[in-house]
Amino acid sequence: MASLNRAGYPNNMTDPIALVDRFGRRHDSLRISITDRCNIRCFYCMPEHDAEFLPRSGVLTFEEIERLAGLLVHRCGVRDIRITGGEPLVRRDCVDLIAMLAKIDGLEDLSMTTNGMLLGEHAADLRKAGLKRLNISLDTLDEATFAKITRRPGVARVMEGIDAAIEAGFESIKLNALAIRGISESELVGLVRFAIGKGVTLRFIEFMPLDSDRAWQSDQVLSGDACLKLLSDAFGNITPTGRENPSAPAETFTLSCDGREGTIGIIRSVTRPFCGDCNRLRLTADGGLRNCLFAQSETPLRDAMRSGCDDDKLIQKIQQCVGEKHAAHGIDSDDFRPPDRAMHAIGG
Repeated sequence: MASLNRAGYPNNMTDPIALVDRFGRRHDSLRISITDRCNIRCFYCMPEHDAEFLPRSGVLTFEEIERLAGLLVHRCGVRDIRITGGEPLVRRDCVDLIAMLAKIDGLEDLSMTTNGMLLGEHAADLRKAGLKRLNISLDTLDEATFAKITRRPGVARVMEGIDAAIEAGFESIKLNALAIRGISESELVGLVRFAIGKGVTLRFIEFMPLDSDRAWQSDQVLSGDACLKLLSDAFGNITPTGRENPSAPAETFTLSCDGREGTIGIIRSVTRPFCGDCNRLRLTADGGLRNCLFAQSETPLRDAMRSGCDDDKLIQKIQQCVGEKHAAHGIDSDDFRPPDRAMHAIGG
């Protein structure tokens, strides 16, 4: 590993080109989707049947992902990368990609978001390859509710994956649960007890309009305030502890359960957006750079690379994409339109 200079970058690198948008937000966090495919069919993300997926030739190769990731870290100051999908672990040889990315000088954090279904067989290898943190989706502990949400069975497999991840010794494991009115009210307390019992952090995320069926309605959102009210009724005092850092999406809280103190997070992406502190860029599986989860456009990088575009021109395209970012996603505005792509095709 190369030694770092005072700015925090390897000494053999030039000063990074800061990716700052017109609102002064510096972008140093990158989500990379490595597939649009998944092994479950959550109604808030994918259609149950006849989902259309990218052809293999349309998906970025590991070498293309490594090139873009290295460029963004070395030349543009990106400090953390999160691997997403679809479900990233359905991509063959995913562990090899983690090992490639973990070797990038200057990358401070490498994490993954997964549904946990395949973690039981991959957790130890992912940790050895250099993955530091995991976010695991878990909306319910009940098999019938799980099947209603995912349209597939699988709670036991997710539990095995969580246990394997804990055993593998990741620096951080967080469980993510969507807060959906009419479903989540009966799940919150059990999920909190489960998470605290496992010694991991649980976060509730307000239901966002990213479903492929375009069926989302604002009254389906179980708000962060509603979640806190239900939890305080069950556990008593809940103490706010702020955010881990200004750009962190979750407000954190501590509470006591069965004599043990635990941490929960609330991500109010709908009722209290945190767009003003957003530092994220997203790269889709087919190489589209998106400056917002809800962006109406994206900057294609795959074909540019395959046609021989050099690094300087790629950086110009990346800078232009950042410069076009809006002040906010606008879910609460009358003219809001969801993105053309569903969640599985964008990347979490």
